[in-house]
Amino acid sequence: MTLNNISSCFLYDIILCAQSLVPPDPMSQFHLRRGSPEEEFPDLARNATWMGRILTPAMYRRQFNRCTDSGVIFDDVIRVGDVSGPVSVGCLAGDAQSYILFCDFFDRVIEAYHGHKISSQTPESDFNYDNLKGGDDLDRSYAVSCEVSVVRGIEDFSFPTHCSRGERRQLLTLARTALQQLQEELPGRLLPVEELTLDQQRELMLTPPSCVQLRTGVARDWPDARAVWVSTDGSLVVLVNLEDHLKLVSTQDDANIAKAFQSVCVNLLKLEALYKKLRHPFIWKQQLGWVASSPAAVGTGLKTSVLLRLQHLPQHRRLQDVLKRLRIRMDKTGNQETHSLLFIYFYNAATFGPSEVALTQLVVDGVKLLIAMEKRLECDGGIDDLVPTQK
Repeated sequence: MTLNNISSCFLYDIILCAQSLVPPDPMSQFHLRRGSPEEEFPDLARNATWMGRILTPAMYRRQFNRCTDSGVIFDDVIRVGDVSGPVSVGCLAGDAQSYILFCDFFDRVIEAYHGHKISSQTPESDFNYDNLKGGDDLDRSYAVSCEVSVVRGIEDFSFPTHCSRGERRQLLTLARTALQQLQEELPGRLLPVEELTLDQQRELMLTPPSCVQLRTGVARDWPDARAVWVSTDGSLVVLVNLEDHLKLVSTQDDANIAKAFQSVCVNLLKLEALYKKLRHPFIWKQQLGWVASSPAAVGTGLKTSVLLRLQHLPQHRRLQDVLKRLRIRMDKTGNQETHSLLFIYFYNAATFGPSEVALTQLVVDGVKLLIAMEKRLECDGGIDDLVPTQK
């Protein structure tokens, strides 16, 4: 063999080796029967979600041929988008990689929904519940109850919209192992949803899967591998494989936000350590913080909600302006009317930007101001001087 032949063979081996190092394009594994991006672009004429406002044909074209390693394509992400709503994001990530691969879309949705720009800085995090000021002193004549919840995604698993039965069952096994260790300090029991009667499900505030959950795949194979862990003292509930991999919820019937926030912080940190020990940590992204399936929950995944009993403020012309300034939302779907009194849930509008303590503080201070306004209106007074500046 000549020197030139040897050199050619050696070069060919190098090329083959280099090609083997290039990761395969996941999209090449699929043979989807679909048209061009122009033919497949969704009808957004009556779509009021952030997805509907932000998505353009050019942006759709850029995402069209992309696919995550687990097989999520862009149409999977926006499948929920025809569900209109003034504050709905209109999209769900199929896995953690979706936030990276479709970042030019998700980043804009996140910034629009949360009102906070994404930067190179790592989002602030603060689980020190002692830094919260107040929260245990709400006027019980108006504050009925409160709930603090936080969601987490687990590394190496697709989100509920895309995960397989096997993944979901592995997630339940991980949760069972972690919660058994948590029980050494906080006694409780794990209840598989498929073993619960309808009355027991209602008692745990579990509702049947919605049409949206069924269509997006969140409720696929329901109730297989879904479970609820309940602490013996009732201070904490952990939902497994429902809308997210994990959701911790603490409810207080005396509207003690400080106590509910403390319960979530303490047990979330314990579970975080346990999942790390199991080599499946919670999903964290450098510029987004904690991420779950919904862009509405990135950053902290925290929601602090207070149920208020009000009569005059809900009809006031400036209420929506006040809530916008306070960065608080009102849940109209939770309204209950009794003898002209309205029972309304108020909660933090964003989860991304401020820390966990700062977000909870916004709700504590905001709810106190709303109660002060209600008291003023009861005496036929005005509230214009109480309207705050933008938070």
